[in-house]
Amino acid sequence: MNQLQLVSISEKIVLSFLATTLGWVTEGAIASEVISQSKQSMAQITSVSELRDVSPNDWAYESLRNLVERYGCIVGYPDRTFRGNRALSRWEFAAGLNACLNTMERLIQEGVSILREDIDKLKRLAQEFETELAVLGTRVDNLENRVAFLEDHQFSTTTKLGGEVIFSIAGATGGEPDTDDAQIVFNNRVRLNFTTSFTGQDALITGLQAYNFNSRAGGGSSIGEVLFPNDSSILSDSMTKLSYEPQFPGFNPQTLSQGCGNNSVCLYKLLYLFPVANNFKVFVAPLAETTDAFPTIVPFASEGQGAVSRFGAVNPVLRVSGGTSQTGLATAAGFIFTPIPQVDFRGLYGSVNAALPENEGFPGTPLGAGLFNGSYIAATQLTLKPTSSLDIGLNYSFSYHQINILATGLAGSSTGVLGGLPLTTPVNIHAVGATLTWRFSSFAHFTTYGSYFFVDQAGSGGSAYTQLSSWMAGLYFPDAFKKGNTAGLLFGQPQYRTTAGNGATRRTSNIDSLSTPYQIEAYYNFKVTENISVTPGGFVIFNPEGDSENSTTGVGVLRTTFTF
Repeated sequence: MNQLQLVSISEKIVLSFLATTLGWVTEGAIASEVISQSKQSMAQITSVSELRDVSPNDWAYESLRNLVERYGCIVGYPDRTFRGNRALSRWEFAAGLNACLNTMERLIQEGVSILREDIDKLKRLAQEFETELAVLGTRVDNLENRVAFLEDHQFSTTTKLGGEVIFSIAGATGGEPDTDDAQIVFNNRVRLNFTTSFTGQDALITGLQAYNFNSRAGGGSSIGEVLFPNDSSILSDSMTKLSYEPQFPGFNPQTLSQGCGNNSVCLYKLLYLFPVANNFKVFVAPLAETTDAFPTIVPFASEGQGAVSRFGAVNPVLRVSGGTSQTGLATAAGFIFTPIPQVDFRGLYGSVNAALPENEGFPGTPLGAGLFNGSYIAATQLTLKPTSSLDIGLNYSFSYHQINILATGLAGSSTGVLGGLPLTTPVNIHAVGATLTWRFSSFAHFTTYGSYFFVDQAGSGGSAYTQLSSWMAGLYFPDAFKKGNTAGLLFGQPQYRTTAGNGATRRTSNIDSLSTPYQIEAYYNFKVTENISVTPGGFVIFNPEGDSENSTTGVGVLRTTFTF
């Protein structure tokens, strides 16, 4: 029979109290967990009747009442439960005993009368657990020293620094007839994110980045521009785009100037989020994207850890009027409303070229005109979590584009979205989408999305229209083969024109044989350390760019991601 089995009924009550106050403490991290969890404990109770799971019929009721009423030496969990039936270790007992001894010492100093029998019991317990109490004191002292060191060497009292560095090797084959395969390329992307809080509930996010992707205008070339020279331009739309590749590499469409290509450092994100009520937050962002405001839901969404293609990461509705890496919304404002944990509703308004006071586009191509008179987007997302294993996202957006471009960066059809009409044609876009992730088991999750775009010619110049669709279904494997590693397998249809009329055509000048494209993708994210991961992956596109004359295209990627 061990020592804990020999304690008296009264001592068992003390033990139960210790389990309540410090039951979450582990032997390996007592001090740190005490500090982190203490913020979650409920206020000191004054009566045992305040505990929902303790009744007068319980064998320990009277002893619990004595502890509360005599010494106030007990607290419950935040949900006002005691949970007295759970087991605990000697370390947990010692940590709680130390807290109770401190309470008794304070009461004695204040001249409060304490029963002799209680003092004797605590004295005997203190002797029994002398070793554990001594170690506990040492651990607390060590923790205090570590906290002091961190305070002296911290980056900032208000700002946290996070970063991500991506190295990747990629190659591709296929594409348009009579084109060469893309050579093996070595790309990088570096991001530094500063998150600052002034009140503890707000957040100012400042993002800096540099990369070596380039468009032809920037002096370089992406994989898509090599494989599909007739479909690619400075706008760099291609189904072969990588998940972490900028939509407009080396070019900033908001200012119509050179972007961050050639490893130039630039500001790619600036967003301030603050609460106005318990369940209502507002954000203002001079530089942001829809993916910053709306939950992606798709488990492949991480650009450094998830899918290797742009297609697999996010529902295309979230790509309207911008992509990633400094090329999304120039200015946006919106709200986040969470009436209950299972419901999240968000909306935003964004101006694509808010920094340009008047139209300053390419020759004959208007772009700009301020916050309200240029290209813009209004978007909403309703996120539902009916069960702990199911997430559902419903999206709608309306956008006005001053030029004939879809701006998702997912396919050649994004440029000249109204096929056969000039680039200077303005368009209205209604986009709807739905995303679902079902965590049906601990080792596999199912995810899917669908989107549909209704595009109409804007203004009085005509009534041309077209429609585009896209869908994806996939399996996500958390802890694949080893804890912390992940894998993904997905299949779907990239964005593709389904209908067109009134002057618009489904074809572009270089496409003669329309055919529905399909993509299959697989990747495996291997954790080398907590902060380093390696992801081999690849995808194959059938009928790339919606043209059956194009050769089946394959892209292979080896991505290494460093996070801090």
